[in-house]
Amino acid sequence: MLWTRPRHFVVFLLTMEMLSVPGFTASFVNAPAPVGSDWLEFAILALGATVHIQLTHRQEERRRNRTKTVLIDLTAVWVFPATLVLPATLAVLLVVLIRFQRWFTARRPAHHFVFSSIAHGLAAALANLTYTAMSPQDWTTLTASGSLREFGLVLVTAAVYEGVQIVYVGGILALGSPSPTVRTVLGSKTDNLLEAITTGLGAVTAVLVVIMPPAVAIMAVVTVVFNRLAEIDQLQDAVVTDPKTGLLNMRGWTESAERALNRVRRAGSTLSVLMVDLDHFKWINDTFGHPAGDDVLAAVANALSSVTRPADVVGRFGGEEFLLLLPDADTSAAELAAERIRTTIAGLRIPTTDKRGAQATISGRTASIGVAVFPRHADHLDGLLQAADTAVYEAKESGRNRVSFASVPS
Repeated sequence: MLWTRPRHFVVFLLTMEMLSVPGFTASFVNAPAPVGSDWLEFAILALGATVHIQLTHRQEERRRNRTKTVLIDLTAVWVFPATLVLPATLAVLLVVLIRFQRWFTARRPAHHFVFSSIAHGLAAALANLTYTAMSPQDWTTLTASGSLREFGLVLVTAAVYEGVQIVYVGGILALGSPSPTVRTVLGSKTDNLLEAITTGLGAVTAVLVVIMPPAVAIMAVVTVVFNRLAEIDQLQDAVVTDPKTGLLNMRGWTESAERALNRVRRAGSTLSVLMVDLDHFKWINDTFGHPAGDDVLAAVANALSSVTRPADVVGRFGGEEFLLLLPDADTSAAELAAERIRTTIAGLRIPTTDKRGAQATISGRTASIGVAVFPRHADHLDGLLQAADTAVYEAKESGRNRVSFASVPS
């Protein structure tokens, strides 16, 4: 399957795999030969990782089947401590052991799995090389001031460990997506928080391995529980997320919009609701096929996210329609935002495929936008939606590719 991918994807993947060779070599050359205590700590971490993987493999398989982008699998709880307490050779061996077990739940093409395995292994190797280069102290003899220094070294090591994975995995995700976004490449805020917590738990695991090895069993229990919580969070997110665009679906948008409207009402401020309807969307499906239509929806969703503020609530209304709620936006601000969105959509060049699978680019698409302002056009969400919807029809009847404001009720 690798050779069916775009050329730039293949070049990046093979280049990064070749670049990993000197990284592994430098780490292994500078690593001391493992001694008996190293092998014991390796066995403890390997056993903990195996218990974690085997007790959560069904949950992990379900989570992987639900996501096509970044997935935090919590194995950093075992790999990151290996970078701190083991020689690089054993740290990478632990990654190999974990990835071998993960292969049976990966549900990914082989070249993806091999590449991500190399990324994980190289991250562990370079993090270990960084940590040992900073001359860490023996943790069993640390003073209070010495522990502060060691904590700083752990933070630097964690930054290297995460940074290598971001470059490798983030790069391949960006090149493998027709319309990459920050969320699809780097994950959501929740994903990154989970990764930070997982790496932090890995640091705790390292301390336990050195100071109180039997207590590592607690971390095995913690990872199983966290895996379950991650699955629940993913299910809750799926309930309010549109799978084609990654935006809020109507349920999620309505819940967020109601909260925003209540805040604005209490503050005595204003807000605007924009309904964006893509013009002649059926023509895209009829001409290029439904997969191309999905690519257009994803590209427009990405564009809407890129030209709005973090506080704005962006969602998919259904079909080819999108909804935006702009807090603290009066008529003038809403008009500027709507025009910015209209011109952005008109300027999109969307890479996709036609009905025969050949590469194609869709451009010159337009949108009609209806705008309703609180409290000028309505004082509740349903009224604002109805007013914006009516304004969309007015924009279409006036020639499309334009912004239309709702009429002020008499």
